[in-house]
Amino acid sequence: MLNKIKKIDWMILIILVGLMAFSYFVIRSATENTILYHGFENKQLMYYILGFAVILLSVFVDYRLVLKTWWVLYIIGVVSLILIFPFGSKINGAIGWFSLFDGKLSIQPAEAVKLFLIIGIAYLMGRRQGEQLRFRRDIIPIGIFSLIPFGLVMAQPDLGNAIIYFVIVVGMLWIGNVNHWHVLIGIGACAIVLAGVLMLFNTYNDEIKDYLVAEGKPHWYERINTFLNPDDASDDAKHQSENAIQAVGSGGLSGQGYLQGGMKNGGFIPYPYSDSIFAVIGEELGFQGAAVLLLLYFLLIYRMIIISFNCKDRRASYIIIGIASMFVFQIFQNIGMMIGLMPITGITLPFISYGGTSLLINMFCIGLVLSIRSHQHMYELPD
Repeated sequence: MLNKIKKIDWMILIILVGLMAFSYFVIRSATENTILYHGFENKQLMYYILGFAVILLSVFVDYRLVLKTWWVLYIIGVVSLILIFPFGSKINGAIGWFSLFDGKLSIQPAEAVKLFLIIGIAYLMGRRQGEQLRFRRDIIPIGIFSLIPFGLVMAQPDLGNAIIYFVIVVGMLWIGNVNHWHVLIGIGACAIVLAGVLMLFNTYNDEIKDYLVAEGKPHWYERINTFLNPDDASDDAKHQSENAIQAVGSGGLSGQGYLQGGMKNGGFIPYPYSDSIFAVIGEELGFQGAAVLLLLYFLLIYRMIIISFNCKDRRASYIIIGIASMFVFQIFQNIGMMIGLMPITGITLPFISYGGTSLLINMFCIGLVLSIRSHQHMYELPD
């Protein structure tokens, strides 16, 4: 036990403490003296404390035990995504949460499935022991394995988490020694599909709008149309994007000062404590505050990649790369949508945005990374 404690990457824990402080004070600023104030920052602090306990417990659990239960985790994840439809609660237009204790506690299975997907893909790719992945016997099964939760999450509809699933699969296949021709074919296929979707969207804009409105998904149309055709979008549709860009830009170099931001007041930016929290950071802390946050993210990902490079077990490396891919995309997407580079989605900023399920899953991901580091000296050939 003492040996495992010595092998903990304390730099990662220090970085998490920094992110915790960032999250606490920014959530407080985003909600204090507004109609949104419900003590979210204190709840987030409790989630963080619970998350650190999860990390410490994870360090003492051999990650290979988690790998052996990959199929159990996958089944639990898929079943939970199916049960969402008859028993889930609808929040912000999506049926993605189980509400417990009269709504006091909400659990989002799609968040946990991200990790279950990473573990399952790592196990499946690990069977090749670094040899090139075969299209029919490796890539196709992994694709089917991933497509089931992807389809269930899209049906909720939760476009943000569905995109993250896709990014996880691509990132892990890329590091898993995939054939270069398969990569080119995949890139070509994605480019053709994307070009086709854009062409159809612009050609049949009105028909798509009517269909999505009839299906109860008008926000999908508004977000995509605002990003692709900002001049034709309505003022209401451009509301969040334009106000977020204005808030970040108004921060300048050093920001307007902590608790001094005005864009969040009165609801100028929807969900400033969650999806749009980077706009609060940019407005109040400016470029300097945003740079500090990005530095913490960089150091966290850097430490994870270093651990991955030092792994003797390829399956462990795949897990870390999957987690890193998930974090990097979420950071890029969330910040990108606040500065106009990416379309608006419901993807939150890791470790900063308010949310119990997402934070605990992210902390467990870090715990799994630290478990990998602590148990590499015990690794032999896989069974």
